Amino acid sequence: MAKNFFTVFASVLLSGLTAWGIVKAATPRQSEIVYNEQGEPVAGTVNLSVSDYPDFTYAAEHAVEAVVYVKVTVKYQQQYMIDPFFRFFFGDEGQPQTREQERQGSGSGVIIRPDGYIVTNNHVVQNASKIEVTLNNNKTYSATVIGTDPATDVALIKIDAAGLPTLKFADSDKLRLGEWVLAIGSPLGEELRSTITAGIVSAKGRSMPSNGEFKIESFIQTDAAVNPGNSGGALVNKAGELVGINTAIISTTGSYTGYSFAVPSNIVSKIVSDLIDFGSVKRALLGVTMSPVTDKIAKDMKLNSLDGVYINEVAKGSAADKAGVKKEDILVKVDSTLIKTPSDLQVVVNQFHPGDRAVLTVIRDGREKELEVQFQGTTEATGTVAEDGSVAFYGARIGLTSRGVEILSAGSGKLAQAGGEDGFVIQFVNDQKVSKPQDVIEIAKKARRSIVIEGVTSTGRQGYFAFGKDE
Repeated sequence: MAKNFFTVFASVLLSGLTAWGIVKAATPRQSEIVYNEQGEPVAGTVNLSVSDYPDFTYAAEHAVEAVVYVKVTVKYQQQYMIDPFFRFFFGDEGQPQTREQERQGSGSGVIIRPDGYIVTNNHVVQNASKIEVTLNNNKTYSATVIGTDPATDVALIKIDAAGLPTLKFADSDKLRLGEWVLAIGSPLGEELRSTITAGIVSAKGRSMPSNGEFKIESFIQTDAAVNPGNSGGALVNKAGELVGINTAIISTTGSYTGYSFAVPSNIVSKIVSDLIDFGSVKRALLGVTMSPVTDKIAKDMKLNSLDGVYINEVAKGSAADKAGVKKEDILVKVDSTLIKTPSDLQVVVNQFHPGDRAVLTVIRDGREKELEVQFQGTTEATGTVAEDGSVAFYGARIGLTSRGVEILSAGSGKLAQAGGEDGFVIQFVNDQKVSKPQDVIEIAKKARRSIVIEGVTSTGRQGYFAFGKDE
């Protein structure tokens, strides 16, 4: 009896070990990298186990709630000729007449804050006289434009709502070629709202042919199906985080043919932050014209690679000029970020604000040279003085008048949203007395979290308002 028991036990154990060995041999191993004697990777394996195939269910179900349908109305003037029969009796000279017309358009948007801030494309809401936003739960709201940035084709709109689902910005620089992504939006109209398609990251840093307008482009190219109406919608990763705003397609038919493009989230988040805080984009300027490094340039300058940008011209008095950048320099790095193409440099500079400092690494006469630069800006940037002597401050213009430091124009930025009005005279900022616009700027820059402004309204009453720097 005991002998039979051990015989059966041994047979079962042997069968189990055999089955385990077969499964182990058939199951691909986790990714492994093989190194040579110098410690350099020379080969690798990839994990193709069933458990590693993408599961999009969470990303799709989470992200779709924060993607909205955007319907716009655009008014325009149309010319038409008076009927000849009418002119015969009434003596009209036949001059063309105009009539106001309306046309409808649509796109998508992404809710980025629970209090109703929605990011979309500039070309979706451009010249719109009316904007309606429909959420995934079918509720519809009127929307207003907070600000737009044609250079990146990003726009920010807002609806009067609270407690809305949102998407978190991911670091788009960490996207890898071949990584799975989802495109979510409303292609081809309202009937296909909340459509989800999947694809991979096909390329990064793409740009489109330019018509001479200033553009900042470093598109994420994907093969996720995107059609007209998807513009302004979300491109998300497997975790359901926002990595881009779907913007364009390349097609000979006007519909999807395999190529779609999205503005990276790192560009979008900076633009949106500026539009919320200041009502306009605080764009840093370097002051150079540039071109890619060609084979001829590399040979002539004895360069080891084609990475970097060739400086064609340096604007006199610009940030680059003051830093010591010269014509024919090869700019290869900004701080620790490597620069390989002109679009790389545009994107990196766009992440700075006027007044920020960085270290530029250039190749000159065969040697690397480090130059410290302080970026300049336009008159829209906070702290920059305009020709009339006024200063930009959180979307407003403030200047010195006979009454004191006065809000000349409150604008539509964070200061106006906090209650700042035209004609308000600023007397104190964070309990510190101010006597000129630059005092306001300097105190605000040193503030850690919030800015409290006290003063006198245009009607002579005492007043105050406050807003956070990091909201």
